[in-house]
Amino acid sequence: MFARMREDIQSVFERDPAARSALEVMFCYPGLHALWFHRISHWFWGQGFYFIARLISHISRFLTGIEIHPGATIGRRFFIDHGMGVVIGETAEIGDDVTLYHGVTLGGVSLEKVKRHPTLEDHVVIGSGAKILGPFTVGKGSKVGSNSVVIKAVPPNASVVGIPGRVVMTAEKPSEKADLEHGKLPDPEAKAISCLFDQVRELERKYNALAAEHEALKKQLSAP
Repeated sequence: MFARMREDIQSVFERDPAARSALEVMFCYPGLHALWFHRISHWFWGQGFYFIARLISHISRFLTGIEIHPGATIGRRFFIDHGMGVVIGETAEIGDDVTLYHGVTLGGVSLEKVKRHPTLEDHVVIGSGAKILGPFTVGKGSKVGSNSVVIKAVPPNASVVGIPGRVVMTAEKPSEKADLEHGKLPDPEAKAISCLFDQVRELERKYNALAAEHEALKKQLSAP
């Protein structure tokens, strides 16, 4: 147990440059507290003590502002940065080395008692305010941009932005600094608008060239 706690603390140092000391991390990181509360509540959930499990998760939500259902499955070195407003549903599954920022929701779209929340594979990064809704998989090494709404499966090593979320980039291998670059995802709308402006400028250049040729031709024809 203590080895896992040391591993959790070390993962904070690796992914948050603001961390100064182990003491600070232990007492001042609500994402870490929510993870430790979840491990306790998840154990009770697995033993069939559902009320106790929900009570512990409710206390954790009150203290940290992070709501993790005790039925959710979470892997190793999970990191929630800042954390306020994070919601993780009952059937969500999270792999190893996953990072969530504040305001993230791993939600469901069904009222049936089935798998209804997403699965995040290893090394996934979800930007602040993003919503992942449904029982699909976000592939290993993928990144979801801030405030995106993802409603369908994401392939491995992909970058997703927008509402609804669209894959705007894929890579053969995940970025080595994926945790710190989720805010640098490409913007397809801005790129499309930029292309339109380029086309307008090119049309203006051609029009001006044709107008100049037309004026020169008129002068030649009107000359005595």
